[in-house]
Amino acid sequence: MANIERIGPSELVAQQAHMDRVRAFYEVHGIEQPRAFVRTYGCQQNVADSERMKGQLAAMGFVFTDKPDDADFILFNTCAVREHAEDRVFGNVGALKKFKARNKHLLIAVCGCMVQQEHAAQKFYRSYPFVGLVFGTHVSHRLPELMAGALLEQRRVVETPTCDGVIAEGIPVCRDGGFKAFLPIMYGCNNFCTYCIVPHVRGRERSRDPEIILAEARELVAEGYKEITLLGQNVNSYGKGEAHGVDFPELLRRINAIEGDFLIRFMTSHPRDASPRLFDTIAACEKVSRHFHLPFQSGSDRVLKAMNRHYTREQYLELIRYARRVIPDISFTSDVIVGFPGETREDFEETLSLIREVGFTSLFTFIFSPRKGTPAAAMPDPISAEEKSAWFTEMTALQEELSGERLAAFVGTTQKALVETDAGDYYEARLPDNSVVRVQAAPEDIGRHVQVRIDTARSFILTGTITQRL
Repeated sequence: MANIERIGPSELVAQQAHMDRVRAFYEVHGIEQPRAFVRTYGCQQNVADSERMKGQLAAMGFVFTDKPDDADFILFNTCAVREHAEDRVFGNVGALKKFKARNKHLLIAVCGCMVQQEHAAQKFYRSYPFVGLVFGTHVSHRLPELMAGALLEQRRVVETPTCDGVIAEGIPVCRDGGFKAFLPIMYGCNNFCTYCIVPHVRGRERSRDPEIILAEARELVAEGYKEITLLGQNVNSYGKGEAHGVDFPELLRRINAIEGDFLIRFMTSHPRDASPRLFDTIAACEKVSRHFHLPFQSGSDRVLKAMNRHYTREQYLELIRYARRVIPDISFTSDVIVGFPGETREDFEETLSLIREVGFTSLFTFIFSPRKGTPAAAMPDPISAEEKSAWFTEMTALQEELSGERLAAFVGTTQKALVETDAGDYYEARLPDNSVVRVQAAPEDIGRHVQVRIDTARSFILTGTITQRL
């Protein structure tokens, strides 16, 4: 039984006192409005974590800057999923040394999944003496306290406790977007896939109270958010073992019932917990996106077993078939690992055949990256890096071909889309199935739903013309 700590109101009151101490520190040193630079690596959950830490910083009087050399506090929120991400963090943190030399009151902090690993936390402590604060995933709610210790006591602070996890409510949020919002519904993971470090750095599965989630969703809708993405390492496991009895399909139904014009997305899902009932719920809920991100990782049963994924190729395909029976317009994206230890050409061919059979909208593809502390890191791996790279290129070429064929079917149709980004020569709008269409729009269209006639299609991109603003 997991030992989950739920942070109560008294802890939040204590953090308010530490906020006052941090604010007073800057006032004493003549800094009336300190500036913070926050950089986030990794997944949407990391972005949501950063939004809460930015909420705490704003409550301490900080304003935000996009220039690290202009900051009084620099925070890097890190990712541990792949080695390349860690290498980038070490390199980018190293570049901050010159800023510390110019500003003696600058506090540099590194947090998140990467530093929850002891070897990474120790490397920051030993090799980066200008980093004054290092803290893991289970103590981010204590950011004011940790900052106060580093600033007022002029000491380096390292806090990376190991535990099953915490749930801290009532933390202020400073959201990065004005019309799209991330809403965490659960944290942690119990699956222990052999290649994945997440359960080791994020803790056990733990679900937020459904009434708190619903209250936050209502606030987001009232504030005008057009898209709400529910977050969790495995959202399909929401509510397991909780006394309230609300599982993920029921949570979707309750959020869908909130009045307003908004779209519900969610990620990430694990196939072992995706059920026909979940797809029936999506079919019945008009506000839930018809796009489903369902990572399959490999098309080979032998490799799936070595990955400890707890489903077979046929079970995955049956989920896809059922979903398309009850939701004909559903689209799928997925994650795939190429070159898992011991994978053969025959295993890889099975992955290619699964990709052809499903017809994904797009794929997030990765060459296997060993993570220290996971079983896969110690598995024999005879396939050369060159061969894995060739497989990777072959798979991405196949997906590009299939995506082009799928998107060609949109040409001549009219689709509802949400205008998201000014890309310079065009604007990008997103369809409910997660496809992107380039359109000519105006700044006031960002965050607005429009009807778009699809004119052309190529690879992963559609182009279209706005016919109506909704």
